[in-house]
Amino acid sequence: MEFDLCAGNGCLARNKLLDNPAIVVYATIGNDVCNGERDTLAHMTTPKEMLSNVVQALRYLDSHLPNGSHVILTGLVDGRFLWDNLHDRYHPLGQLNKDVTYSQLYSFLDCLQVSPCSGWLTPNETLRNLTSERALQLSNVLKEIARSEKFASFDVFYMDFPLRQTAEEWRKMGGEPWQLIEPVDGFHPSQIAAALGTGITWQKALREWPQVLGKENPFNDQIEAIFKDQGGH
Repeated sequence: MEFDLCAGNGCLARNKLLDNPAIVVYATIGNDVCNGERDTLAHMTTPKEMLSNVVQALRYLDSHLPNGSHVILTGLVDGRFLWDNLHDRYHPLGQLNKDVTYSQLYSFLDCLQVSPCSGWLTPNETLRNLTSERALQLSNVLKEIARSEKFASFDVFYMDFPLRQTAEEWRKMGGEPWQLIEPVDGFHPSQIAAALGTGITWQKALREWPQVLGKENPFNDQIEAIFKDQGGH
């Protein structure tokens, strides 16, 4: 039986009977609280809906993933990081003449009703806080699912979205928090953030859940001899 799970820009395919165990990272990041609706709070996923939707997805995975697989549930991000670190900076469109800030960009997108996240990309501090409050509630749902739900084909783990650790790591390297945000849309993680966050997740798995990553590939020496050190690529 072939299994295809598609989300965002990628697909995961597994044959339950023939494939090796899979590692699935379930990360919505901000999708369940971000929308461009006027009444953005009314259109956010509720904790009850979150529980139902995630358990349904995990049951589907349970019927398709090879036995011995692993699923890591990642909590939602605290998107106040975006406004706090970008709102008074110039967007690339305004850097030449110093005339377009991210705050102005966010307001323009909201006016056109195409904002990727009305709850966080807003000068309304109360709304930003309420959006983060809902994100935390949904993260707690994921945490409880990992604690209480059991599945035959995989075990389930939970971790907070590693934004805080990513920012700390980047500061130690001499970077600035705003550099962790994609400059054009002022919303998605940058390549730097993606790389650092992946490293943090990998190290957490090595440290706390070594069974997830399995045994070291016995052919690593041969692979290195053929391909040499390509800087992680």
